[in-house]
Amino acid sequence: MLVISGCGNNTATKAASTSSPAASPSAAAEASSVPAADKLNIKVSFYPMYEFTKSITGDLANVEVLVPPGVEPHDWESTAKDMADISDADVLVYNGAGMEGWVQQIVDGAAGSDLITIEASKGLQVIEGTEHEHEHEHEHSHEEEATAEADHDHDHDHQHDESATEGSGHDHSHNDTAVSEADHDHDHDHDHDHDHGGLDPHVWLDPVMAIKEVRTIEAALSAAFPGNAAAFRANSDAYIAKLEKLDQDFRAGLQNTKRKDFITQHAAFGYLAQQYGLTQVPIAGLSPEQEPSAAQMAKIVEFAKANKVTTIFFETLVSSSVADTIAQEIGAKTAVLNPIEGLTEEDAAHNLDYLSLMRQNLEALIQALNE
Repeated sequence: MLVISGCGNNTATKAASTSSPAASPSAAAEASSVPAADKLNIKVSFYPMYEFTKSITGDLANVEVLVPPGVEPHDWESTAKDMADISDADVLVYNGAGMEGWVQQIVDGAAGSDLITIEASKGLQVIEGTEHEHEHEHEHSHEEEATAEADHDHDHDHQHDESATEGSGHDHSHNDTAVSEADHDHDHDHDHDHDHGGLDPHVWLDPVMAIKEVRTIEAALSAAFPGNAAAFRANSDAYIAKLEKLDQDFRAGLQNTKRKDFITQHAAFGYLAQQYGLTQVPIAGLSPEQEPSAAQMAKIVEFAKANKVTTIFFETLVSSSVADTIAQEIGAKTAVLNPIEGLTEEDAAHNLDYLSLMRQNLEALIQALNE
């Protein structure tokens, strides 16, 4: 197994097959001129990782998302077929920071194989998740990784902020530099259940963090497949320009709102709030399945009344019953604030993607914070 990372970092539903989203995130996903036999085979954990990765690889890879549209990724459990499909892939891209409780089993099971694993959040500062504020930053760190595999016939020094791990046995040229990660002060274990281990994994909801994840994926792919590095960089630059515009629009749109706090169903928006000077007031914790206690509900209601909150945000893929209950009690309305953990069937039918859904989130926040 080749482990590559960049520093920059239930309604229990089982998906029996690997699938790709109906939505095409960018022009990079258009019809290919690259022969199918020459394409990389990349599996990704859930939707944002699909869009980020496909925007980097374009025609050079078949990218398939494991968690299908309409399924909450916290709920998804891999099947034996999924495990076999992943083992046959060239690359597995996942978010990390505890988001995919099942991923460590896959990584462990792929030991000794040629599977390249890329953790997009590697090296990012991950904040601690609480049931209330996400104010305390907690550095996401991992043990220094250096995996060496034999049977390489070539050396390639690919200059990135991080180096990659030695790999072997691929038909696609893997460079044999070593992953070295420094300046990490805290090690955390990846949970094997639907628990984030106290860390907030929702980094993709901050466009600035999303840019870093894209660069991490790009750097790792370029290190593993240096012949494609120039194309990966060009594609990444084009997509990151869109993310930079998204960040600028969030910054401008949220800078002078009448209020800065918003109530949301679960604590998925800590990074976004931190980036743009907002205060997230989550009804429950990091897991969308977590039910708030009666005392928590009472505190949220008290806060909403005291601060004249007019909108309670809920999210796609899970029930809105808790948000509905609070909204009814205080005479507020409900609206969607989408954590973009997966596409709904409606999203896919309308060809929505990460960028368009984030813009919907921006519009919803601007409206709610100016009432």
